[in-house]
Amino acid sequence: MATSFSNFSYQRFMRNMGQNLEPSLRTHLSKVYACLTATCGAATIGSLVHLNGIWEAGILSALISLGLVLGLVFTPDNGKNFHIRLGMLLGFGAFTGHSFGLLLEQIIFINPAIVVTALVGTTTIFTALSASAVLAKRGSYLFLGGILMSTLSAMALISLGNILFRSYFVQEINLYLGLAVMSGFVLFDTQMIMEKHRLGSNDCIAHSLDLFYDVIGIFRRLLIILTQKEQNQERKRKNN
Repeated sequence: MATSFSNFSYQRFMRNMGQNLEPSLRTHLSKVYACLTATCGAATIGSLVHLNGIWEAGILSALISLGLVLGLVFTPDNGKNFHIRLGMLLGFGAFTGHSFGLLLEQIIFINPAIVVTALVGTTTIFTALSASAVLAKRGSYLFLGGILMSTLSAMALISLGNILFRSYFVQEINLYLGLAVMSGFVLFDTQMIMEKHRLGSNDCIAHSLDLFYDVIGIFRRLLIILTQKEQNQERKRKNN
């Protein structure tokens, strides 16, 4: 019974894939997700470099990451510079992970399990939402773009204003709303990548970079949310 259900689910999934995705798009998405996986791997290596004390750069890592992103922006895909741009992308991933090192160091000191939970949560959220976007009706999530950008702009203004008031309630709203927004961007960016490819764009490097931003945004917010919960539970245990 379980086997037949699994077979049915797999067959239905593959049938939906065939209906929604033309062969060229399936090939392009496989390249995008391969580049994304490699970039996440590079970020993991960068984090380990910091955590093991091999090299600690702090703000310098963030500045190098910014430089590599600008390098990607000013080095558009011309069909011949794939390996150069892939190197920039992997470098960006490595230095982004390295810049996370200090945050990860503090969280591991509190409870190492938080990092594992955040990784599993990020992977689950991204996989589920990206698959939903791929299998959904064409363009059904593209309307989210304007809403998400407007929400991000409002959050940025609120955060600037909160520098003066330092409201814990506002910080919490921004944190959870930010997680929802970054999750929404997974839906939007996935379908936008599909539409860009249908219009002739085969830049898998730029497309994987868009999704990497989403992954990092979700992971960072999950880390902070889980750490705050752990600290609140610890305070309750001490009070009791």
